[in-house]
Amino acid sequence: MTPDDTAPDPGARRLVIEAIGARADGIARDAQGRAVFVPFALPGETVEIDDAGAGRVVGPPAPARAAPPCPHFTVCGGCLAQHMPDAVYADWKRGLVVACFAERGLAAAPVGALVRLAGGTRRRAVLTARRTQGAVALGYHARRSHDLVDIAVCCVLEPEIVRVLPALRSLVAILAVKEARLTVLATPAGLDVAVAADLARVTPEISSALARLAEGHRFARISLDGNPILVRAMPALDIAGVAVTPPPGGFVQAVAAAEEAMRGLVQTGVGNARRVADLFCGVGAFSLALARTARVRALDSDKAALATLSHAARHAQGLKPIEVLARDLFREPLAPGELAGLDAVVLDPPRAGAEAQAQALSVSDVPLVAYVSCNPATLARDARHLTAGGYAIEAVTPIDQFLYSDHVEAVAILRKPARRRRR
Repeated sequence: MTPDDTAPDPGARRLVIEAIGARADGIARDAQGRAVFVPFALPGETVEIDDAGAGRVVGPPAPARAAPPCPHFTVCGGCLAQHMPDAVYADWKRGLVVACFAERGLAAAPVGALVRLAGGTRRRAVLTARRTQGAVALGYHARRSHDLVDIAVCCVLEPEIVRVLPALRSLVAILAVKEARLTVLATPAGLDVAVAADLARVTPEISSALARLAEGHRFARISLDGNPILVRAMPALDIAGVAVTPPPGGFVQAVAAAEEAMRGLVQTGVGNARRVADLFCGVGAFSLALARTARVRALDSDKAALATLSHAARHAQGLKPIEVLARDLFREPLAPGELAGLDAVVLDPPRAGAEAQAQALSVSDVPLVAYVSCNPATLARDARHLTAGGYAIEAVTPIDQFLYSDHVEAVAILRKPARRRRR
């Protein structure tokens, strides 16, 4: 929303924005003290609320209101905060973490400054494609809608991905499917494109057309529903000095610099630990670095990711042993007895967090927990379990991996004092 110069509605309410909410909406209070949420409004701005509850900014804009760098902003649901001044944005992002810890009774948690990342560096994108009237629309869903916004540019993605948006539309047209989900990963060898779509079979004609497309646009690999159908080069990433080729469409951190920042915080927190468990390890973003100095037990339920990690570890030089184990840590967290003897535990769970594992850790003797999270709400919940078991929060570092969105990564370091030995 930008300030509206149209004539005021004499029947509408006028309110002043007081704060920014968790979803980046401006928050005002009506005469009864109830919160009114207005998209894209900033503190200090006057908004006009109609009878349907919709709001618009009227009057002068807030000082230093930023000019959005993307023409799709306010329509595309991918970004919520391109209008915020830089200092306001940084405070808001950090505040998302602070608020979650405060809600769990951990207001004193030492939340550091937001680690900032540059635009145009997101190497992994998940896009939706849809055929409509003979054309292919490709992009993100609109804000709070299932409508698809057909994007021409994206200021958060790596330029290599933006450059091939037309080619990705051509790919969907070649497959002749009505709708598809594309996971695109930029790698040094070229783009790794994983397609999820309802396609009965890949005909020779489709294969030939895809080969020409891949050659012309530097696609390293094209996969359909997890199965590679064209490989020009292995789309390997450098993870802590080890070449790792993720499975098609597999999870990797969206921004390489964010992964490096998280890995550095984890390594610093773990310090000179010699026996470490890496839980929800994925393809080894932390295991491979930790194994330079420690024996690592790596667990995850994703067997394809574990196979990738095992292969990478076998072909790497200078690593201590990495024991790779398949296990559903939601259903079967490591019990206190299994945690015995470990110097540190690293967790990097999905958005749901790792409550059962945090509860098991809380009654263990593991000295150090490094918790990497993409959801500050579940991080704070699990940290509350850990502090109840005697852990102290040494540091919480928010990382702005998902620029302009309401998502924020965080790394928490928690330490438990050694128990006194009985005489």
